[in-house]
Amino acid sequence: EANAQKTQEPDGVQRHLIGEIIRRFEKKGFKLVGMKLMQASEDLLKKHYIALCDRPFYTMVSTGQGETNPSDSRPGTIRGDFSIEVSKNVIHGSDSIESARREILLWFHTDKLTCWAESTEPWIYE
Repeated sequence: EANAQKTQEPDGVQRHLIGEIIRRFEKKGFKLVGMKLMQASEDLLKKHYIALCDRPFYTMVSTGQGETNPSDSRPGTIRGDFSIEVSKNVIHGSDSIESARREILLWFHTDKLTCWAESTEPWIYE
């Protein structure tokens, strides 16, 4: 069952940070179950950010756990290490499991997600 979602923002792609960010997630112990590179349509982005459509920053910022503003982000975090501007904060992370499920279904068909047994799982999780 998918319960987290992280996406590269266009600035992260343009700055060639995809590999570095995937490496950080893998080093942390997250399991990659689906990935694709695409240019999102305006319609898809509106559906994805529907909960933020009435906010003044709707057209320029992602939401997620942690600080949205890079200047408030801790060193060692993706935004703390790679971002300077709020509108160029490199990565989107879902703000809840419910949001992640909704957002994942916008981007992926569930039959395209690969659930696999991670051999290191007992070494990472209790």
